[in-house]
Amino acid sequence: MLNGKNIVVTWDFTEVSEFAAQHAVKMARHLKCNMVLLHIIKKDSERELAEEQLQIKALEIQKNENIPTTFKVIKGDIFHSIGEYTSDDDNEVNMVIMGTHGIRGMQKITGSWALKVIASSTVPFLVVQDKPSEKKLTDIVFPLDFKAENKEKLVWAIYLAQYFTLKIHIFKEFNDDEYYLKKINNNILFAKKYLTKYGIDFEIHTAKQKGNFEKQLIDFAEEINADLILVMTTKNIGFADYVFGASEQDIIANSAKLPIMCVNPRNDLMKANFWS
Repeated sequence: MLNGKNIVVTWDFTEVSEFAAQHAVKMARHLKCNMVLLHIIKKDSERELAEEQLQIKALEIQKNENIPTTFKVIKGDIFHSIGEYTSDDDNEVNMVIMGTHGIRGMQKITGSWALKVIASSTVPFLVVQDKPSEKKLTDIVFPLDFKAENKEKLVWAIYLAQYFTLKIHIFKEFNDDEYYLKKINNNILFAKKYLTKYGIDFEIHTAKQKGNFEKQLIDFAEEINADLILVMTTKNIGFADYVFGASEQDIIANSAKLPIMCVNPRNDLMKANFWS
């Protein structure tokens, strides 16, 4: 799916959908992808109006941006239908770009709906809260801890570096436990090996203190004017993560409104010949 030809924009006729489409245009132009506006309806009676409006928007994007753009209306719910569509290999989805207002009100108790949608798919989600900046994609913050899934995330950093002139800012957590520190250092060595192999510029930074890693991460990304943060979603995410909060929820809903690229764990990437 790294070479999928379509970038899907989740579309709900809100301002953040417009922001998502603007980010998609920026990505599609560099990745040589098409765009698909995806809208979920609850009732069949909603289909005709939705299709009429989406057709107008798709034609507008295609005319103004010269990017092939289509649309898809699916009856279902956002927590399952988006994941089913984007995970289907026949739809050749490269990534999904979704606008969100972050975590508000009851969502702070029940969990972020954005994370529920993201976890239902096998492709990465770029979650945005604001329109894109005019600057080119150059600086990506790559949070790194002791987990093995960091290696999967590295695949997407290398993929994006094929199309953009990037600097990867590895931001590792502060940890003085020998067991976890060894795992963190092993992940650092792995990342350095492959970033060097592919000629990608990178820097390594360490959080200043133990704990509160998400806040330190956002502060760092804001300080260097990062274009996006690349994170992994929690492996085998469950109900407790939605209720009590997986760590990436706070990152997705960051107050700095930085774009967050969320990569879902996939065993097939680690078994691929990519690392040979």
